[in-house]
Amino acid sequence: MDKKKFLEICQRSYTGEKVEKNDWDLEYVVETVMDLVDEYDFSWDKNVIIPEDEKLFQDMFEASKKLVDRIGMYNLSTQRVIRFSKEEIEEGIRGMKTELTMGEGKDAVTLVARKVEDEREPVIWAGNPGCPTPEEIYYPIIKSVAKEPLIDLLTCGSLVDVDGFPVKSGDVTEVFAVRKELEYLHQALKEVGRPGMGLLAAESAVTEVGDFAASYEKALRPCDSHLVATFNELMIDNGNLLRAANALDYGMKNASLACTMVGGMGGDAPGATMVMIASILLANLICAADYHLCHPIHIQDVATTARGCLWLQAVLCQTFATQAPAIIVCDLWPASGAMTKELLYEVAANTLVVTVCGGHLEGIGAANGNAPNGTGLEVRLMAEVGKAAARQKLTRKQANDIVLKLLEKYEGVFRKEGGNPGVRFDKAYDMETLTPLPQWQAMYDEVKAELIEMGLKL
Repeated sequence: MDKKKFLEICQRSYTGEKVEKNDWDLEYVVETVMDLVDEYDFSWDKNVIIPEDEKLFQDMFEASKKLVDRIGMYNLSTQRVIRFSKEEIEEGIRGMKTELTMGEGKDAVTLVARKVEDEREPVIWAGNPGCPTPEEIYYPIIKSVAKEPLIDLLTCGSLVDVDGFPVKSGDVTEVFAVRKELEYLHQALKEVGRPGMGLLAAESAVTEVGDFAASYEKALRPCDSHLVATFNELMIDNGNLLRAANALDYGMKNASLACTMVGGMGGDAPGATMVMIASILLANLICAADYHLCHPIHIQDVATTARGCLWLQAVLCQTFATQAPAIIVCDLWPASGAMTKELLYEVAANTLVVTVCGGHLEGIGAANGNAPNGTGLEVRLMAEVGKAAARQKLTRKQANDIVLKLLEKYEGVFRKEGGNPGVRFDKAYDMETLTPLPQWQAMYDEVKAELIEMGLKL
């Protein structure tokens, strides 16, 4: 994005109408979304996780543009509304990248705007994104993922302590944590022989302070990316504007991140989908985004594997694929953790939805991203299922049938007392060899056999 244009947009944070946050939530977001849901008569069938309705995608895109046009975006820091003209919204859509190279040298990978039922394999962006992780097991988790041969790009969790000190937001510990994170990432890539692999990192950066601390060649390189987040719903703050601005000068890629709530201010799945699409349209401008991360959260079930979240990802990916091609990367955050079969069922279901609908894959934030209970093994399954679905030209109908069978196997964990967090990484992997313990490997083999029986050519 042109820096002068970005500066002009940011200045609207000080000239737009002044609005209290509660009024923004209720009068701007809730009322407008409800009006548009009624106007377009949006609804959804909980047994059709992957719709194939072209009119739905057209209407959803038009409704989302109307939402952006009518309310704009709210700056939490200034409590003012940032407005955009219809021409600017369309300009942002036209400017969305459809190809983007990440990484460098022999390890470079090109992300493309995938199509519905695309035969091109999704890019596998692997790690335990954002998961709070003690330093004692941080590097082993990263290496367990990096050593998986099917992954294309690497991400990571956030350090909760560094050199024995707890990490605090906006504190010197945040600076050291981010730099230690990047040190571990580059060390892992060097050890597995893929030093040029692209990164989505600075996950330990809770504030812009940490993000700035990562912006140098030995940490986040220009061929890597970082997060520029928007908040629930349709909000941003000055800290994230600073992140975007820093990258514009430095050259690394801006990944927009929206975590829209299904069952929140946007309502059920259709309204939430509209809000998520609107967030991406706004991120084209306010986040100077190079690509977009789609991360729905269910208000009760949390996980991206809840039915409403799967439907949102399916519709969003197909809407962009058919209406305005863009690079969409979907987060996978299952409710379950390592050493549970449900984790593998959730990963397979979420992977199938995203792959056949035109998205790329990022994850896995096991145990709802709340604990360091993820490993390289479920990442392997995400890669194998995603690549197999594309390779065998799996249709949306075929994928929907498999996903419904998988939902029967894992939906019970959403109502399970205490959840289904599984175990910490060091209870699922051999810490000397960084390979799965026999019982974890056995679960993987059993689930893989079940998926083959369901029709996947793994």
